[in-house]
Amino acid sequence: MRKHYDFDKMEGQRNPYAKELKQRITIRLDKASITYFKTLADELGMPYQNLINLYLRDCALHRKKLKLDWAS
Repeated sequence: MRKHYDFDKMEGQRNPYAKELKQRITIRLDKASITYFKTLADELGMPYQNLINLYLRDCALHRKKLKLDWAS
């Protein structure tokens, strides 16, 4: 294996599937939720957005439903 590679002349290609991997959205979260996920993400050494995505994906895969009882 070479010690040095010259990538200056390399013609790169973008990943044609990159847009299908994730979708950009806008979501409004309360400060307490963001603080919780940021703290947990710092402990795990990962971006908090990825942690939120993993949590939501787990909820979707396991078909978790939130049980709410509204007070009248």
